[in-house]
Amino acid sequence: MSLEPGRNAALIYLILVLLIGAFFRLPPALFTADSGPLRSVAILHPNPKWQQMGLVGPDEGLYRGYVEQLSEKGVTRYPEIVRGYIERQMKLPDAILPPTRFLYIFAGYLWHSVFHIESLASLRTVSSFFSILTLALAATLAWRMQGPIWSVALAALVVCAPTQIHMSQHALIDGFFSFWALLTLWLLWENLQRPRHWVWLVGYTVALALLALAKENAFFVWMAIVAVLAANRWLQYGRVCPQLLIATILGPILGFIVLSILAGGADVLARTYQLFITKNYTLPYIIKTGDGPWQRYLVDLLLVSPVIVILAIGALFRIDRTQRAELFLMMFIAGSYVVMCNLKYGMNLRFANMWDVPLRFLALGTLVGLVAPLRQGRNYILALAVATICAFELRQYLVLFVEHSLHELATEGLLRALSILK
Repeated sequence: MSLEPGRNAALIYLILVLLIGAFFRLPPALFTADSGPLRSVAILHPNPKWQQMGLVGPDEGLYRGYVEQLSEKGVTRYPEIVRGYIERQMKLPDAILPPTRFLYIFAGYLWHSVFHIESLASLRTVSSFFSILTLALAATLAWRMQGPIWSVALAALVVCAPTQIHMSQHALIDGFFSFWALLTLWLLWENLQRPRHWVWLVGYTVALALLALAKENAFFVWMAIVAVLAANRWLQYGRVCPQLLIATILGPILGFIVLSILAGGADVLARTYQLFITKNYTLPYIIKTGDGPWQRYLVDLLLVSPVIVILAIGALFRIDRTQRAELFLMMFIAGSYVVMCNLKYGMNLRFANMWDVPLRFLALGTLVGLVAPLRQGRNYILALAVATICAFELRQYLVLFVEHSLHELATEGLLRALSILK
């Protein structure tokens, strides 16, 4: 189907924005190696000093170890890897990440096997690749919800999102997981708009199953989805059919069954999770940085992306029942926030990576509302506002993650990097 002239122009702008975003998210190995193919343009890439110094975070080291074990043993012997974790975890005083984040480990293993590059570099490349996919998915979501102009503007805001770029440069699961959470959310929206469409239903069910395989404690995302479905009775942003409710239950069950098989049984999987949670409560770093009041995430988000958060909060004061997409995304954020802010020693801005796209969508809605009364040049003013925010966001990334080399996103580190604490 041919596009209208305005849509043709929007599509060209969108491709340019996506290319810039993909460049920012390219694997760090392309810029750090002496013979890297992009060595000559490395100065343009926001490559963190952490990578330049060749440092490896503790979680990155664990994921690398799991990929190496999987390469050595094969998928059919994955239960041995899980049992090895249990034996090791029982002897340690503190928690270490379990191998039940199977989908991320398996993706790193596939990349390592196909392209024959080192395990850690494979994992970082997977993070980079899925961050690019998240950017493309954000543009698709906005196009489907609000049209081409919103798609270009939202993609531009996501391109410069500090934590999105940060996650793309490290062998950490949070950016990878946020892709599956966003994919599930988008497919839920499509099912609410087109009930009983088997393609959307199957895609949604599979996405939920893969979400469970990506992270064993994806329960908070599922709870947010349940909240979205429950609130639809009053907010009316779509139609809930019995098939959608069945898919919402069936997807996680399928994921749990597959994960149980990979772990060597449901009892082994339960033991793994119980050990991780129990030992997590004794980890000094988690005790120091993983707790706080309910507004902890708001504080951290304001430190990293203050303009976005203020504009997103502003959307609360201009929302009405006709803005179905905004209501839908608000309910997802609220539903997941309630669960996440009540987890003992389980608060970290990395876990909020999945809110980056919904928050920027809400912020964009506020900007659109502000320029709507203008009779002339509103698209140019909107473009200027988006470009200004993008420049500020990119500056935040450079300050936090390049100049100050932050790896973890603890509040104290953010405060010191921004010179609030000296």
